[in-house]
Amino acid sequence: MRKVDLNADMGESWGAWKMGHDAEMFEVITSANVACGFHGGDPLVMHETLRLAREKGVGVGAHPGYLDLWGFGRRRFEGDDPIEIEKLLIYQVGALQGMAKAVGVPVTHFKAHGALANLTAVDADMADATARAVLATDPDMIFVALPGTEQERAAARAGLRIAREAYADRAYAADGTLAPRKTPGAVLDDPETAARRAVRMATEGRVATIDGREIALEFDTICVHGDNLHAVEMARAVRGALTEAGVAIRPMAETAEQGAG
Repeated sequence: MRKVDLNADMGESWGAWKMGHDAEMFEVITSANVACGFHGGDPLVMHETLRLAREKGVGVGAHPGYLDLWGFGRRRFEGDDPIEIEKLLIYQVGALQGMAKAVGVPVTHFKAHGALANLTAVDADMADATARAVLATDPDMIFVALPGTEQERAAARAGLRIAREAYADRAYAADGTLAPRKTPGAVLDDPETAARRAVRMATEGRVATIDGREIALEFDTICVHGDNLHAVEMARAVRGALTEAGVAIRPMAETAEQGAG
C-alpha cells in the first residue's frame, strides 16, 4: 500500500499576532513543522504547539528560516554566507530542541522555511549548509527536501535520512521547484482541487506545472500550508481523498527514505 505523511507548518504565531489554525490542523496532520522563533513562533507559542503535538501524537520537526518576523521569512537577503546560514539554523534548531525536551517530545525532522527553503533548493552551497546544521544538531533527524533539487542532493551527500516533499496547495514550475508566490495561480485555495491533485501525485507520480506541462514527482510527505485561508478544509479534503484512493496516511518516520549512513 502506498504510504505518505501529511505535514503542515505550525506554531507560526508571535505574541498577540495569530497565524493559522493549529488546534484544528493537529486533528488532521501526522507531522508538524514547528517555527523556531525567527520568522514566527515565540517561547509560549512554541511550548503550546509542542504540547498539542504530544497530546495528538503528531511528529515534530524544526522549521527554521531567516530572522525576518516582519516579512514572515519570505524575503531573500542579499549577501548570504553559507557559514552564517549554518549557524543561524543551528541556533534555531537548538532552541526548539530545548523546548521540546521540556515538553517531552522528540524533534525528529528538519524543514527549512520560506525564502531560505527556496534558496537551498537551487544553491548547492546553501543546501550543504543546511545539511551541516542538521548533522551538528542531530544526525538522526529526517531532512525534508524538494525532490530533484539541491536540498535532496545535499542531504544525500551528508548521509541523512530524506523525506521528499510535495505540496498540495502550491503550483510547480517546470524544474520541479515551487512557483513564486507572487505568480498568479501559485497558491491554490480550493480544497477539492488540492485533494484531486494530491491523489494524482500519490497514485500516478505526476503533477501539472503552472505553465501547463507535466512532470514526474516522487515524494514521501505532502504539505498543506497552515497559513492558507482554507487550510483546515484543505487538509481534511486531502487526507480524505488520499484515504479513499487507498493511500495510507502514516507518520514521516514510516515514509521517509533511509540515509546512506
